[in-house]
Amino acid sequence: MFFLKQLKRTITVHPSFLSAGMQERIFEKLLADVEGTNTGSYFIICVMDQYDISEGRVIPGSGMIEYMVNFRAVVWKPFKGETLDGIVQQVVANGVFVEVGPLTCFVSRQSIPSDLKFDGNATPPQYTDNAGQVIEKGTQIRVKLVGVRSDIGQMFAVATIKEDYLGPLDGNRSLRDDSKSTTDDSKSTTDDSKSTTDDSKSTVDDSQSTIDDSQSTIDDSQSTTSSHTIC
Repeated sequence: MFFLKQLKRTITVHPSFLSAGMQERIFEKLLADVEGTNTGSYFIICVMDQYDISEGRVIPGSGMIEYMVNFRAVVWKPFKGETLDGIVQQVVANGVFVEVGPLTCFVSRQSIPSDLKFDGNATPPQYTDNAGQVIEKGTQIRVKLVGVRSDIGQMFAVATIKEDYLGPLDGNRSLRDDSKSTTDDSKSTTDDSKSTTDDSKSTVDDSQSTIDDSQSTIDDSQSTTSSHTIC
């Protein structure tokens, strides 16, 4: 779930950047330091604005200048029971790893419907029911979080697709059908090219035969001329 949250951050700036554009420099460093980071409790998606910058404080012994910046940011905090859409990153015998934005979820084999069987001999490995449903790397999938664990700068989650309206999304089948159609078209094009090559070869052979016949006619004419000359 997304929230608009008020946060604080200490920004350290080198004294060489002291100038009239100091506030812009602080804001740029704030964006570089916090956007896309994981605090262990939530992900900071983007900084909306800064609304207060403290007076600078010189750090003894280094000359660096320290500022306390108050800002607002859009954050994402996943909750147990939340339904999310993601993309399959890895398929193994024990389950599936799904990437939901910056969060990686693991769907164990026990949380996958029993009609989907693991096929390790497929390329890439996949779970399939042999009736159109396939879970493989790159598959768009809908999952439900059943647990989230936070750590310092890290977050882990486990999910399930063993409920109604979860699992591979309908668009995957369309993508596979388009891929199959493209493969069939490529094969047809290859067959047409082969047929054209065979036709060209046949034409060359016919041309060679015509040349041989013409050469034979010329030889016969030369023979007849030689006979008339002798007579």
